[in-house]
Amino acid sequence: MTGEKEKIFRRIREGLAMPAPYPGQHGGEPHEAGRQEIAHWLPPVGADFASQADLFARNSAQLKSTFHLLENEAAAAQALAELARAEGWQRVAAHGDGARGPGTRAMVSGLGLPSLWTDGGYDVREMERCDAGVTECDALVAQTGSVLVTGRSAGGRALSVLPPHHVVLARREQLVADLPAAFALLERKYAGAYPSFIGFITGPSRTGDIERILVLGAHGPKKLTILCW
Repeated sequence: MTGEKEKIFRRIREGLAMPAPYPGQHGGEPHEAGRQEIAHWLPPVGADFASQADLFARNSAQLKSTFHLLENEAAAAQALAELARAEGWQRVAAHGDGARGPGTRAMVSGLGLPSLWTDGGYDVREMERCDAGVTECDALVAQTGSVLVTGRSAGGRALSVLPPHHVVLARREQLVADLPAAFALLERKYAGAYPSFIGFITGPSRTGDIERILVLGAHGPKKLTILCW
């Protein structure tokens, strides 16, 4: 092994020996202290549900994602079925062991389409053939129009990435005001046993690298739809 390689591996070993900060706590500051420090440059968010839902809807429209605020779970199931018919879905991927596992499984099974479930093992090539991936989430962030997902809520890493249309199922109580509130939610929910995958999905996949022309679906789903009730 050359001297340079040894230096690289030594730095890696040193890095692995250092504990990583919890999400949202880089620098070691508690959530509330961090919230106060960055409040002056974060976009303002209303305190009530109506204003937060309106802000999330406006951010979604700017991000080219679609947000539906529905009356109840039955209305969400109907919206999902209408979406499948309108786009001519042939296969769908989903998971049924999340916080609303039975409800999610029933909604997807009600489509009457061949379904790939990620609860156990699955063939990634089969997922690539699916027209949509249906997941739950941990939270919706009004401030940025983002969907907070983890490996547990979204049924793994691939389900929200491989199918060309990602559909998120959420409840109204999962809407939070801002990013500090989202990080605080993660801390309360997982209490030190964080999932290996945590992500903020802010609109469908996109790139503007070529001549500054926006292209959707460059590195992931071309469409993002959020059904919230």
